[in-house]
Amino acid sequence: MTDFESPARLLAEIREDFTGYLEYIAGLGYPGVALSDNTLRILESWGKRGMAESLDMIRDDLGACRRCKLHTGRKNIVFGFGNPRAKLVFVGEGPGYEEDIQGQPFVGKAGQLLTRILQAIGLTREDVYICNIIKCRPPGNRNPEPDEIAACIPFLRRQLKTIGPRFICALGTFAAQTLLGTNTPISRLRGRFYAYEGIDLLPTYHPAYLLRNPSKKADVWQDMQRLQEAYEKT
Repeated sequence: MTDFESPARLLAEIREDFTGYLEYIAGLGYPGVALSDNTLRILESWGKRGMAESLDMIRDDLGACRRCKLHTGRKNIVFGFGNPRAKLVFVGEGPGYEEDIQGQPFVGKAGQLLTRILQAIGLTREDVYICNIIKCRPPGNRNPEPDEIAACIPFLRRQLKTIGPRFICALGTFAAQTLLGTNTPISRLRGRFYAYEGIDLLPTYHPAYLLRNPSKKADVWQDMQRLQEAYEKT
């Protein structure tokens, strides 16, 4: 395996090689070997789907990422945190100063507010999964640039596919617009669910925005009550 080859890709190659070998010896007229019913079911499933990824596999594939210019100034990649089988995933914009230092998402003042928001709807950080559109801090906490989003978004999509959540809460303009593929302002997007690849997605204001604009907390509380109601029905 090369430095850039993911475990998931290696497993897929092993599967293909093994399947090809079985087809080869079958072509020679070899009658085969006795396999258990469980083994036969596994082999049959290989023909229907690829080998499932884990979050660890995705993180390994990300590696010491240098896919965009943000790697030059970061201290830590901020991959994500929480329940790998969460029903609810929170997606923010990108790491800030504290996140870059600690290597964990939403651990600064905005993260502390997010923790309190979760507690208000009966959840903890360990119940959900928390991540960002980009995984490295932009200089001066500037907005992510298109090439940076383009380099990072495939890994987020893989994370979401692996977790398989029932709900996504997109925190702020960039998370909502990137996932929904729209330029509509967050003020118009928030407050209702949208479909994202079969997942119900609810946009709302970013906690950092609430720290600067406390008057918008009432809007977020309305959004969280709507999210809580839907979450508790599943």
